[in-house]
Amino acid sequence: MSVVTDSPVHSSSSDDFAAFLDAELGASSPDSSPVKEAGNQDELESVRIKRHKIESIEETEGSTLEGIIKQNLEVSVKVDVCSHPGSFGSMCIRCGQKLDGESGVTFGYIHKGLRLHDDEISRLRNTDMKSLLCRKKLYFVLDLDHTLLNSTHLSDLSSEESSLLDQTDSLEDVSKGSLFKLDHMHMMTKLRPFVRSFLKEASEMFEMYIYTMGDRPYALEMAKLLDPRGVYFNAKVISRDDGTQKHQKGLDVVLGQESAVLILDDTEHAWMKHKDNLILMERYHFFASSCRQFGFNCKSLAELRNDEDETDGALAKILKVLRQVHCTFFDKHQEDLVDRDVRQVLASVRSEVLGGCVIVFSRIFHGALPSLRKMAEQMGATCLTEVDLSVTHVVATDAGTEKSRWAVKEHKFLVHPRWIEAANFFWEKQPEENFFIKIKQ
Repeated sequence: MSVVTDSPVHSSSSDDFAAFLDAELGASSPDSSPVKEAGNQDELESVRIKRHKIESIEETEGSTLEGIIKQNLEVSVKVDVCSHPGSFGSMCIRCGQKLDGESGVTFGYIHKGLRLHDDEISRLRNTDMKSLLCRKKLYFVLDLDHTLLNSTHLSDLSSEESSLLDQTDSLEDVSKGSLFKLDHMHMMTKLRPFVRSFLKEASEMFEMYIYTMGDRPYALEMAKLLDPRGVYFNAKVISRDDGTQKHQKGLDVVLGQESAVLILDDTEHAWMKHKDNLILMERYHFFASSCRQFGFNCKSLAELRNDEDETDGALAKILKVLRQVHCTFFDKHQEDLVDRDVRQVLASVRSEVLGGCVIVFSRIFHGALPSLRKMAEQMGATCLTEVDLSVTHVVATDAGTEKSRWAVKEHKFLVHPRWIEAANFFWEKQPEENFFIKIKQ
């Protein structure tokens, strides 16, 4: 897949960087390596000449692309010592000098072999942050599997799902479909209902990245289904091959300030260092193999010939949260924006979900109790250990406990723990009647 070369005027640093590298280094693909191409002295000199050509580029007012080129890769004849802001393998991206050792972070998803040093990463983030805030945008990092879509190997389709093979949509214009058979990958993928509207509206508020634990070929194929024209993600598709920690995702490979990044993912433990940035997503289980993967002994949506609601499903509810967070973040005067932190805004929005609720837990499995209590408190609930008249909800799995019987007697809500979990996924207090514990007669 070729890195996009006509980056829009107001795109992010990573897009502009990719466009410039393709144009100036003559790389036709992320898989072509400038280090190999500059294998001898003549070729290295050629690369240096190309670097000097940057000085002749006329700065276009208002163009982020020219700004990035001028600020990040310009060779200044007035400077005797290059700061070596980054490298391709062992070659400095600014002066072409061969460097000893490796430092910084690899950004292979922008261009294969590209490594940026910490100071340069910080400067790029600061520059991009100012540009984004002026356009009232933040950063948004999205997971793929079970968040935006669900995929399965063709060999894992159940007998009840085999009819789907005759119901797939055309790959000629994927924007008109949601169920696709990818023969070359022996896979079938189902896009989550509402995903196209979700991405369209989210793109107006955020600069968006894909970040998946899938490999790079899979990530790029899924990006084509979600964003066939390359208007949402462009070069910002990160796979497990691009991460710096095994089995973990991190914002160190995202060219955005952590204080302005939101994350949408179905797996909390994948983001151990960035939980405050995370919006946890309810998993999308369209295929039977997905249910089995997570130990659910139930029929899949496909087997039930059903699907999430288009206008009231998980993505539609999360979009409401995104609107609220974005609106709250930008409700102050422009001069205050640089010091704002989206993590604090997110925590504030979350704390309103169960505000006013006073909860007592009864006979909850010991291992599940701490996480349920923490979840409830983060959503603004007050958790007590003993009942009193201020209690509004008793959360239990058994209607026969002393506290459960007290709740019935005092006309308090007696609900299943899933009431808390549902509120956490949908970011709004759920109707208690949908989670009542049945009283045995």
